[in-house]
This record gives sequence, C-alpha cells and structure tokens, in this order.
Amino acid sequence: MKRFFDIVASLIAIVVCGLLMAIIAVAIRMESPGGAIFRQRRVGWRGKPFYVLKFRTMRADADPYGASPRSGEDPRLTRVGRLLREKSMDELPQLFNVLAGQMSLVGPRPLYERQAELWDQRQRRRLEVRPGLTGYAQVYGRAAMAHEDKIELDLVYVERQGLLLDLKILLTTVVGAFTGRGDIYERRYSRQKERECDS
Repeated sequence: MKRFFDIVASLIAIVVCGLLMAIIAVAIRMESPGGAIFRQRRVGWRGKPFYVLKFRTMRADADPYGASPRSGEDPRLTRVGRLLREKSMDELPQLFNVLAGQMSLVGPRPLYERQAELWDQRQRRRLEVRPGLTGYAQVYGRAAMAHEDKIELDLVYVERQGLLLDLKILLTTVVGAFTGRGDIYERRYSRQKERECDS
C-alpha cells in the first residue's frame, strides 16, 4: 500500500511541479556554471547504495562531501541555492528517486555509507524502510538536533510507521515549506564531534 501511494503521489507531484522544476533548473544554470542536478551516493533500503538527486545549491567547485552550510551566509551557496534550501525545493528531484523505488515520500533521510558503517545492530533497523524525501526526524527535530538524536527519531518512525503517520508528516512538511517554519541549517552535527572539540 505504501509503495502504491508513493508511485501515484510522486507521479502526480512530478506532473504538477514539472514546469516549476524546469524553471528552477534554468535559473541554476543561468546563475552559475555547472549542472542543475546534483547527484550524491547514499545508503538506501536494506543497505543498497543509490544516487540521491537534488538541485544544486552550491558552487560547482564546492566539496560535494563537505560540511553542510550552517547558515544562509555560507559563501558556497548561490543566491538561487539559498532560496531553494530555505523553501526545501532543492529536494524536488528526489520525486524521481521515489518513482524509481529507491526512496519513499516518507522515511529516514538517506545518509552517507560511511555513516551507516558506524551504526550498531539496533541503529541498522533504520535501513528496514526506504529512505524518505521527508521524515519523522525532519518534522520533529530537524537542524536543532544532534545526529544521534535524529537516528533515535528515525527508529521511532520504523516502529510506528503507517499511512496515517505518513500523511501527517507530509502535511506538516508542506505547511512548513510554505510558511518558512523551522531551521533548515544544521547547528549541530554529532555529540561525539562536540566532545572531541571540547577535549
């Protein structure tokens, strides 16, 4: 049922947002050199790697695996990219990941393979569901939380997942994108790194 919903909803969203995505792609190419689409290898369902799609929000020469921007003033961000991030529209190309079955509309956000290698057996339950375009941790925690806390929320989603919860998360995500609520820039990464910096 979840997969059927993903296929139907992503198809409708691609059709509805098709013109918008085309305009965004042109705007990105006009503002700075480089492609409009950014591809990055992530770990997916059952540990299978895939390439997540995003609109490029930073200069083409920025390190693709560097630290995430901490604010809109990050010099790596383009003007169009800053707007896309603040409205969460940089994630729109992931609708094609959803359609292809690599992602779901709702689920834990796809992380780097090197991050998954550090998980214990319990944390690897995160891979029992497809990664999502939005998720429980993004709605109830987002940038204000440390990496380890987001994983805990992801595990809560794995245990409680269901169509009604997915609809609630999707609705909250859409409302948040249009109202601009929530901090989209990471203020913290991991408690482990914070301890290393303090020592």
